[in-house]
Amino acid sequence: MAVRIKKWTGLVVLLHFVVTGFSQWKPADHDSSYYDTYPKLITGRVFFSGKYTHFNIQGNRGVRPLRYRPNGALNLGVGVTYGPITLNASFPLSFINPDNDVKGKTRSLDLQTHIYTRKWLVDLLGQFYGGFYLRPKGYASDNQLSFYQRPDIKVRKLGFSAFNILNYDRFSYKAAFLQNEWQKKSAGTFLVGAEAYYGLVKADSALVPEVLYNSYPQQDVAKSSFISLGPGAGYAYTFVFRENFFATASSTINTNINFVKERLDDGTSVSKTTFSPNLFFRTVVGYNNDKWSASLSWVANRITAPGVTSSRDYVFSTGNYRITFAKRFPPKGLLKKRIREVEERF
Repeated sequence: MAVRIKKWTGLVVLLHFVVTGFSQWKPADHDSSYYDTYPKLITGRVFFSGKYTHFNIQGNRGVRPLRYRPNGALNLGVGVTYGPITLNASFPLSFINPDNDVKGKTRSLDLQTHIYTRKWLVDLLGQFYGGFYLRPKGYASDNQLSFYQRPDIKVRKLGFSAFNILNYDRFSYKAAFLQNEWQKKSAGTFLVGAEAYYGLVKADSALVPEVLYNSYPQQDVAKSSFISLGPGAGYAYTFVFRENFFATASSTINTNINFVKERLDDGTSVSKTTFSPNLFFRTVVGYNNDKWSASLSWVANRITAPGVTSSRDYVFSTGNYRITFAKRFPPKGLLKKRIREVEERF
């Protein structure tokens, strides 16, 4: 699935298949007074979600950043989890987002995989976007009632992060994000790990609109790319109220070394090596019991790549927000037989 496939502009069905190979089929030992696991139950879910990749270009002091955004769509999806296997499928509800004429068309392939195992938190990103508009409405546009559109701008982002969950015996990410466990008591954990990202933004001409040429020191930049990597640490905590209601917050901060390169409108290139902090956070609120789960979640990261031709930054933000309704149930009939055959083989 990491192989790039043809972009689409109409109806898209994305099959998202994750096998969390970092964990065993049988869960690691944990304190069952803090959370319950359901390794022999199927967790089925219905969700509404949205994915995005934004980027900002910082201007001179006192000037608002250039806020380039894709024209995204709300997605409807279904999924199941059994043991270490999660399968999700989703497609965009384009009729809810009839803004192509106002904001332009965006062509995208967005693969965000967040793997939650007993001891590890792993994120994989593969994002390919083409076509952006500038916020707010009227900024850099000839018409104050329309958005400035840049169908020629392309953004590419590939990334990987892995963090060890130190207090895994009392804290469960799966309860919040996969709905196949139930956190019944409040608990937190420290996180330690590392991340690595590659990013690219390019256009047929300068990224800064001509009418704003004097407000942004990157006025001649048509392409910017970066490699960012480094160690990080963080903390996650789930607050539980009366066993069923919960709120989870998690944040990691990395101190990364950045290798940044810019190509100017005249074809020349310049590069620089810098250090900067990156942030990855996720939050969930919801309800959970031994059969049902409902939650609202937001997962996002922010990467800062300092400019080469100026001291102003490029800021890349990636995220995924989701409303999920889930139910756990035992497999029956032929499905139960097939699952048993797989378990016996592997």
